[in-house]
Amino acid sequence: MITKEGWPIHQSAHPVIGTATLMVHNIERMLAFYKDILGFRVHERSQGAVSLSADGKNVLLKLEEDTEAKLRETRTTGLYHIAFLLPGRTDLADVLKHLAQRRYPLQGASDHDVSEALYLADPEGNGLEIYVDRDATSWKWEKGQVFMTTKPLDIDDLLMDASQAGWNGMPSDTLIGHIHLQVSNLEDSKAFYCDGIGLDPVLRFGSQALFISWHNYHHHIGLNTWNSAGEGQPKEKSTGLKHFSIVFSDEDERRKAIARLKILNAWITEENGTIITKDPSGIHMILEVSRKGE
Repeated sequence: MITKEGWPIHQSAHPVIGTATLMVHNIERMLAFYKDILGFRVHERSQGAVSLSADGKNVLLKLEEDTEAKLRETRTTGLYHIAFLLPGRTDLADVLKHLAQRRYPLQGASDHDVSEALYLADPEGNGLEIYVDRDATSWKWEKGQVFMTTKPLDIDDLLMDASQAGWNGMPSDTLIGHIHLQVSNLEDSKAFYCDGIGLDPVLRFGSQALFISWHNYHHHIGLNTWNSAGEGQPKEKSTGLKHFSIVFSDEDERRKAIARLKILNAWITEENGTIITKDPSGIHMILEVSRKGE
């Protein structure tokens, strides 16, 4: 089922990815990028930390500064990219025009059949994807597997959808559509996220990558070992992903996930009412409950 402009109803379903927190070396430089280049709004600021939103209410990204942190080694486990999902194709076209005008370099521009995506990195090398979904009724499924490909994005066709008004910051309905992670062992990670957290496998790329989701989305979490097979975690004083949050529809769903994780002997702790766990590659996540309707 689809809402206006192909905005999928599944985006209001849970669990979803909530907030991603990055450890950064230079918060002023990073803040300038996320504000001026990507158009996020400052939600709250304190000494050495800032939270960012697209709508002024829901925090999507947090930056925490450690001036002693060194840039994360690329072959360690952790973030591959954070993917920001825009409401419509016009928004993606406007972002593309804006990045071109600012001469900010792209790392790629791809047509994945289910989506169209731009790829770039922030000033400290954290991978980012900015994308829009195609109408979910057009996605192709066979035996529980969604069809995805990687073709060059038709830039000229996309730019035909650019608005006359032009780019005006990150659209307020932007959310984290998915997060893609570098892991050490794909099977161990599959057990944690599928048998523990409760996601479903929807696409496998051989022995090196797996896409998993809820509610027949093309993926909420991507897992790969392309650069990180058998590798360890980043050093303690490293930039990059500190943790991200998974948002469950209600407390009962979260409680069931916690019980499954305990059966797997996963590491779980509670700090001031916040429930935190980590996957077999040492990637931390906060288990939250949706506040929709409050």
